[in-house]
Amino acid sequence: MTMNSETNDPRETAAPAAENRPHSSAGSAQASQPTAPQEGRREPAGMASPGPHIRAREFSVYYGAFEAVKKVTFDVPEGLVTAIIGPSGCGKSTLLRAMNRMNDLIPRCTTGGELEFDGRNIYDPRIDVVVLRTRIGMVFQKPNVFPKSIFDNVAYGPRLQGQKKRRELEEIVETSLRQAALWDEVKDRLEDNAMGLSGGQQQRLCIARALAVRPEILLMDEPTSALDPKATTKIEDLIGELRGQYTITIVTHNMQQAGRVSDCTAFLYEGVLVEFGRTRTMFTNPREKQTEDYITGRFG
Repeated sequence: MTMNSETNDPRETAAPAAENRPHSSAGSAQASQPTAPQEGRREPAGMASPGPHIRAREFSVYYGAFEAVKKVTFDVPEGLVTAIIGPSGCGKSTLLRAMNRMNDLIPRCTTGGELEFDGRNIYDPRIDVVVLRTRIGMVFQKPNVFPKSIFDNVAYGPRLQGQKKRRELEEIVETSLRQAALWDEVKDRLEDNAMGLSGGQQQRLCIARALAVRPEILLMDEPTSALDPKATTKIEDLIGELRGQYTITIVTHNMQQAGRVSDCTAFLYEGVLVEFGRTRTMFTNPREKQTEDYITGRFG
């Protein structure tokens, strides 16, 4: 997408001071995070990770007076897969949606602290939210395909960006469907209505649609919770194929899935970030007893 001015781009907008909001004392649990070698930087424990693509510093999300996410501090490493786990209602999806400002659509939802994308404040009022959501795409829990053809679903975003040439649209559609591991299944019926696809195919179509606008980050909110095991495996395989090409953050209730697909894991409980580290280490040797109890099924 062509941006109207430099100040519309999250990379180019100077980050103002964070919103001055009161924070719950529950955020003190953040001390359980690994101590960083550089001041202000928290690396996943036991992992030499790339630089952060998204950085949260004492970041909170409020629904009215209720603090749903409590002063979390962690980095989402560029090019890796980060899982956010925790019991229902702990703030996982709220935190994920904050990363591309989907929470803006919820009345009385406000934020405190800092949430940065490539070093710029996501909540700077000068940020063009349309551009932000192009660069940070999202796939929801239930497939939300449009009642259009398969081709038009994938071409929707590029057309909004001003792409009119049929040949270039065809190339974008094919590339995106190949990236989403769906091309071979639909290449001979691109003009068919997308509503006729299976649930797993619809979810991969939504991923293709998100990839068509060339995002840098892909957010996934429980993308396989409504799918059968075979379709789930395809989505997980796809996440593995996209690793390195995109920064991926996934919310999941499935501990086995988090272990299979992610490089790093953040464990939230009642809005507090209890632990953040390399997935393999967290799942085999967690620092916090609360993390161990959740992973082993003692609660949640």
